[in-house]
Amino acid sequence: MLKWLVIGVGDIAVKRVIPAILAEPRSALVGLVTRDPKRVEPYRVPAFTELNAALKDSDAQAVYIATPVSLHEQQTVAALRAGRDVLCEKPMGMNYAQALAMNAVAKETGRVLGVSYYRRMYGKVERAKQLIAAGAIGKPVIAEATSHDWFYPMNGFRAWLIDPKMAGGGPLFDIASHRIDLMNYLFGDPERVCGRRSTLVQPIQVEDNATVMIDYKSGVRALVDVRWHSKIARDEFRIRGTEGEMNLTPLNGPLLTYPDGVEEIPAPHNLHYPCIANFVAAVLDRAPLRSSGVSASVTDWVTEQVMTAV
Repeated sequence: MLKWLVIGVGDIAVKRVIPAILAEPRSALVGLVTRDPKRVEPYRVPAFTELNAALKDSDAQAVYIATPVSLHEQQTVAALRAGRDVLCEKPMGMNYAQALAMNAVAKETGRVLGVSYYRRMYGKVERAKQLIAAGAIGKPVIAEATSHDWFYPMNGFRAWLIDPKMAGGGPLFDIASHRIDLMNYLFGDPERVCGRRSTLVQPIQVEDNATVMIDYKSGVRALVDVRWHSKIARDEFRIRGTEGEMNLTPLNGPLLTYPDGVEEIPAPHNLHYPCIANFVAAVLDRAPLRSSGVSASVTDWVTEQVMTAV
């Protein structure tokens, strides 16, 4: 049994993380850290308003960090040094240096550090990876992902996402990071990155759109375009090879098409559940961690190239 402490009781934690922990058969929720203890009442577990007190007084073995990006590094380091294994929300940190620092402490302490890039665990993504390796589209040469929607926090809901001091960036950090991580998962080590960000429509301090181009050592070129100013929603993901095309559009839907077939592989009802289950197996059974601090730091490297581009 793995005992969990969750830091942050926001939208993701309430809708996905906490339900996934409660549903996972080898997990137990033993505490929550939040500035509003009333939010803990439905879960009937101890409430803490301060992380150090929670780490001192809780018997949790693992910590899920579901706070704004600006807090990820300090909270992860504190939990690791307190002898806890950590599963952190994405992206890892505000920059690549923070991601490296988190990994260094995990290595130093011998603890498990995972990052919640849960799309790696979609069944259709794993199937796509198998088909690519089997040559279903020949040699992959270009992949494209777009995620377009309208986002502006009304009445303060998720307002931290448009505060650069808390979020680091806009859709580049929030939604492009998931797709960049998938490109890394499918195609290996990125070699060169270029990109552009701008704020065209939304009255916010972070970008409301970003476009990223990644050249991989494998020869694949990936394009990721994300926008918070489109009232036409898009969730596209395509991979083209020398002998055909693979289409995962919509990425969050069940369909996977390729030259020799069409398959329906739905994602689980709770998208975080496989990530929680895999982390539990990594801690208790030493199973391979599908999204580690090491793999996730590569995504932070990619986004930093875009953030620092002239």
